[in-house]
Amino acid sequence: MNSIVHKAESRGHANHGWLNAKHTFSFANYYDPERIQFGVLRVLNDDIIAGGKGFGMHPHDNMEIITIPLEGDLEHKDNMGNSAVIRQGDVQVMSAGTGVFHSEFNKNGGQPINLLQIWVFPNKKNVEPRYDQISIRDIEEENKFYQILSPDENDQGVWIHQDAWFHLGNFEPGVSDTYKIKKQGNGVYLFVIEGEVEVKGQKLTKRDGCGIWDANEFTVSAQTNARVLLMEIPMTMVYTDDM
Repeated sequence: MNSIVHKAESRGHANHGWLNAKHTFSFANYYDPERIQFGVLRVLNDDIIAGGKGFGMHPHDNMEIITIPLEGDLEHKDNMGNSAVIRQGDVQVMSAGTGVFHSEFNKNGGQPINLLQIWVFPNKKNVEPRYDQISIRDIEEENKFYQILSPDENDQGVWIHQDAWFHLGNFEPGVSDTYKIKKQGNGVYLFVIEGEVEVKGQKLTKRDGCGIWDANEFTVSAQTNARVLLMEIPMTMVYTDDM
């Protein structure tokens, strides 16, 4: 097993007043040639958006975009006709494909919101753009990893155009769970949302990240109450069935 650790304090930081953003990988004005991406995982942003503020209409293409609110509610609108509120406990996905415009706003007055925005390179270019969101409240489990995203639209959670699987885990102190890689050659990026865990003797605390590859499985052990996001993704970009 190979691994790399990105401590929370090593992330890029941009405070625009209305937006306080931490970047695990190079993004906007933050550039680190050693931190461009991990496999096909391109962006992992930890954003705090002030009340009444947000991102106006802006474009994306050929990217799978996943949003996970950690605190508060986010209003989404796009040129596909979607208008929705993404709440804490939801997961949203948008396949940008041939191109989409969307906006994201915090409509909660003076209350800031905190969210993770994740970009994954797709395995198909120029697909038809689409939008989906689900509540994970009915599928979440305690003290084990549960799936929130996959490549299969008939599987649990949302789906994307990539051989990727995302899992969340809420753990009590002293509890361990072993994650088995679903596709040979994939790696996993582990992100500690809250608490402290240990992986292969490495202690990870709140907002630390750890990339793991050349492994068939690994065990995550909670040292405190902890919430962890696992993102299994291909380590190389391969496009199939270009449209």
